Amino acid sequence: MPSMLPRFRLAPLTAALLPLFLTPAAPAETIKAGALQVEAEAISGQMDSRLRATGAVKATRDQQQFEADWLEYYVVKQLVRAGDRARMRQPDGTIDADALEAYLATDTGSAKNADFSFGQGKRVLRGHAAALEMQGKGTYQLQSTRANTCAPGDDSWYLKAGTIDLDYGRNVGVAKNARLEFEGVPILYTPWMDFPLDGNRKSGLLFPTISTGSDGLEIALPYYWNIAPNYDATITPRYIEQRGTMLGLEGRYLQPDYSGKIYTEQLPDDQKANRNRSLWDIEHKQTLSESVTIGLDGRHVSDEDYYDDFGNSSTSATSSNLLREAWINYNPGWANVNLSASRYQTLAGGTEQYARLPKLTISSSKELWGFTANLESEITRFEHRTLQDGWRTVAYPSVTWGVDKPWGFFQAKFGIHHTRYQLDAYNGNAANSLDRTLPITTVDSGLTFERNTSLQGKDFTQTLEPRVYFVQIPRVDQSNLPNFDTSENDLSFAQLFSENRFSGYDRINAAKNITTALTTRLLDNSNGLERLRVGIGQRFYLSDDDITLSGEESTRTENSSDLLSTIGGDLTQALRLDATYQYNQSQNKTERFSSQLRYSPAAGKALSVRYRFGRNELLDNDGNYGPLRTIDLAGQWPIARNWYAVARQNYSLQDNKVLQRLAGVEYNQGCWIVRVVGERYLTNVNQYKNAVYLQLELKDLSSLGSNPMETLRLAIPGYSNINNIADTE
Repeated sequence: MPSMLPRFRLAPLTAALLPLFLTPAAPAETIKAGALQVEAEAISGQMDSRLRATGAVKATRDQQQFEADWLEYYVVKQLVRAGDRARMRQPDGTIDADALEAYLATDTGSAKNADFSFGQGKRVLRGHAAALEMQGKGTYQLQSTRANTCAPGDDSWYLKAGTIDLDYGRNVGVAKNARLEFEGVPILYTPWMDFPLDGNRKSGLLFPTISTGSDGLEIALPYYWNIAPNYDATITPRYIEQRGTMLGLEGRYLQPDYSGKIYTEQLPDDQKANRNRSLWDIEHKQTLSESVTIGLDGRHVSDEDYYDDFGNSSTSATSSNLLREAWINYNPGWANVNLSASRYQTLAGGTEQYARLPKLTISSSKELWGFTANLESEITRFEHRTLQDGWRTVAYPSVTWGVDKPWGFFQAKFGIHHTRYQLDAYNGNAANSLDRTLPITTVDSGLTFERNTSLQGKDFTQTLEPRVYFVQIPRVDQSNLPNFDTSENDLSFAQLFSENRFSGYDRINAAKNITTALTTRLLDNSNGLERLRVGIGQRFYLSDDDITLSGEESTRTENSSDLLSTIGGDLTQALRLDATYQYNQSQNKTERFSSQLRYSPAAGKALSVRYRFGRNELLDNDGNYGPLRTIDLAGQWPIARNWYAVARQNYSLQDNKVLQRLAGVEYNQGCWIVRVVGERYLTNVNQYKNAVYLQLELKDLSSLGSNPMETLRLAIPGYSNINNIADTE
């Protein structure tokens, strides 16, 4: 609307004050700070005391804007009153109300029957209040209110409260006598709750998690304590229907020179197991200087069945030996020195490991006259409750020379591997010392040939990469040496090019071998992707000397290792293939085969099929071997607009047994997400555990229920968090 001149007589003082209120359009730098500019159909009143504007009123003062049917301004009080429907805009939000009062000097005031929108960026709090009080800059009290963080017009969920106090200076909101309503149904009540207004950390109760499984209903109510910017703690009482009440506590700390966490779970009287249950987990890492760091990493549980009872499918499968270790590391630049002490706690299905009390390792590499001098060394004290104890000292100096060019590489290495044992008296035998010294020679070389080619109208680069690897180690009987930490590695492409097929230092194989391999790749010139990779390799034995895991000398009966082949690559932008094949030529049998085909054309769309076969595989931690055949189907896929299905079936074809079964749905409404996932997985030979996850995630507020995200991420290759995926058809 055009501005109209006021219909009143001008007194001398009024004329002097008029420019403060009726200001013609001018550049921003010419407007005096604090001046109120008014545009309206009609303006009347005394400029030195009270002004009244009516009809499409627009008023601006610095970064504040008012729009109303009528507006009154009281000069001395710097009070703005507006109605019948008034709007106030300022940097931290907008208020629409039937009646509005605002004291401009103090940023205080009130509004009735108000719609509000506060906050900037992605986290905006919107809603309605019967009454709204402005209590200072960025501070508000909402009375008889309902609010959410959804888009305008979306009331699918909201927080309904007697009062909500907002303090944007401290970024804290406090709701009293509040209930959370979802689709009009109350799902949570609390007499008091607080929450961060900007998404940052703050002390307060978190939303409860609710789940069900083999132990019945489980409810956890965490409390987060933001002790300081670099310290916090989470206290979590957890009720388990068939077991009782567990208390969890996690404390975290972060300093420029050190960081870590302490976590514990305590169940004083497990009603199902009739015993006390507990877990302790400690992590600490600290930098003492530029070259010295120390650390502590330890986990302990009250009993060997703890993770089977209280863990998930991931922890149950991987937690058979819990490490407790302290270490100090020194790196002056020319070497790396590490001193540690470690011990393991063995759980159900695990084999007790040796403690290393202590272990000192020193490694170094130095360029000298075109050669590289290397050193690997270790001194370790091994202790075990039932097996041989003793010290092991290892020194492995070596020298290498080589060239590395775009067209190929060559590297020759020679070293002396010396091992000395000082063994304690054991099983009627006196303490004694043993030695082993072996020269080791290796030569590794390869070439790279390239040619340009095209396929279906696209340009590619095809490579041909032959590689030859030679290793020579004499055979020495090692049956009198203990086995503290050595096992035999599975044959793989990487293992074909290693000098020792055993892990650890207690066993070193005899070798006079040549490994040959040939790899070809198809590289997409437009984006550099490896569209296809095909490789084949085999180790050939020039001597029949060998060493078994027990350390005894043996004679090979075959002239070569199993034949290994691999194929893989991004066949298309969405389709990925990876497969390996191991063929036993002496027995004309397939030794191992694994393959995975994954289709993922977009976020939220992932399908995979995995197959694994082993003729004689390690089946458990007790050293049992046998055939293995498993098929694994997994996927995440949209089934309707914003609806996603998730599923996994890991099945043993050999035993006709389900190893893990998972199925569920996810829905992303935009302002909230719901996930319902059921899982059944094998914990022991014939023992299953069930879990049901139900999670309601409210945008920019919190989530209720049990979180299945880690389970889904591990179970489904290529799984995507649907929080950032919207409007999927």
